[in-house]
Amino acid sequence: MEYVMSESHENTENKEEILNAEPSQEVVEQVDVEEAVDPLHELEEKVAQYHDQLLRAHAEMENLRKRTHEEVVKARKFGTESFAESLIPVKDSLEAALNQKEQSLESLVSGVETTLKQLESAFERNQLKEIKPEVGEKFNPHVHQAISSIASEQVEANAVIECLQKGYTIADRVLRPALVIVSAGKSE
Repeated sequence: MEYVMSESHENTENKEEILNAEPSQEVVEQVDVEEAVDPLHELEEKVAQYHDQLLRAHAEMENLRKRTHEEVVKARKFGTESFAESLIPVKDSLEAALNQKEQSLESLVSGVETTLKQLESAFERNQLKEIKPEVGEKFNPHVHQAISSIASEQVEANAVIECLQKGYTIADRVLRPALVIVSAGKSE
């Protein structure tokens, strides 16, 4: 029994030594590796999350690009649809006037005036506006095109003397500038 006691006494001493002893390098390294694995795992999860977000953002941009392209194609294809619908009654009126076999000059003039009103209405609905400068209006190179310049006593220099052809804008964009004659100033 003494033998057993001494062994148990030795075990107790060994346990105390182990508990009081400094941790060996192997134990420290093992703890450090375990501590390092946890942040590494977190970082890997974040990288995977960011990669997923990047792929989703890329897919969304690609879908947006395709939708935008389709909308542009449709806008080009059907952009003039409203304007064309406005012009159909004008064409119908002109054809009806030509199909009248016997008509008086007054009825022809009346029909042309009605057709012109239809055309003006179509222009108005589609934001197509005339550029018709008045005599004396200052020359504006953005909406006027000078064909020639003439010396004039009545109109100041660089002003419109005569409008030869109306211009047109659509939604504030010049389709055709007005053709004008401009004053070069007083003749000497």
